[in-house]
Amino acid sequence: MQDPTAERGRGEVASAISTRTVQVMHEHTGRGPTKARTIIDRDFVTVVMEDSLTHAERNLVESGLAEKVLETRHDFQRLMSEELIGLVEAETGRKVRAFMSDNHIDPDVAAEVFVLEPVPEGDETPSY
Repeated sequence: MQDPTAERGRGEVASAISTRTVQVMHEHTGRGPTKARTIIDRDFVTVVMEDSLTHAERNLVESGLAEKVLETRHDFQRLMSEELIGLVEAETGRKVRAFMSDNHIDPDVAAEVFVLEPVPEGDETPSY
């Protein structure tokens, strides 16, 4: 079975995932990260983002409430999970079997990790 996105290439698929992930974060938090990079490796998609904390979250961190910020970010990630999974499935043409997400305060970095269903034996390896 040929992958439906094979003609697009890994770079174009990765770029589309990065762009849409930033948009989803902006829609949910009021601010998206200023940097995002998506790495695709056979059965894994990882999106690493930087500089995503809002002004309010930065104020909370400076006031010693970093754990509250991380807790709230985790809640947002749960709210966004279906949308993020859907966009990765649409861009890769493959089912996501697991999704993990985490944030780091200093430096301000977040990661979204998607584990894809394996390509069935005998099928072609996706070109992305």
